[in-house]
Amino acid sequence: MKKLIEYTKILRSKNAGPLFITFDLIFNTKEDMEYVEQRLKKSDVSKVYGVEEEKIDIISYGVVNSIKITFPRKNISGSLADNDIYGCQQHMPLANIEI
Repeated sequence: MKKLIEYTKILRSKNAGPLFITFDLIFNTKEDMEYVEQRLKKSDVSKVYGVEEEKIDIISYGVVNSIKITFPRKNISGSLADNDIYGCQQHMPLANIEI
């Protein structure tokens, strides 16, 4: 098994508006994207981020060898409880999921 980040060319997180966080997984090859697409489950994401599975969207974009994962932020971007206003420092738990 390898970590998810080992399959990707780019793995990043960012805000999708103030209420959601999104992750971009961009792959070098269609084969790597399809391999991850078949194995990455909402339950994997749920475990590392503590988000209910039904609130997680995993969307594949085969034409550009990428996968997008989106779910609600725990704290609204810019609120007093928020620790990452841009959502750009949330990708490492996802990156370390074993596929």
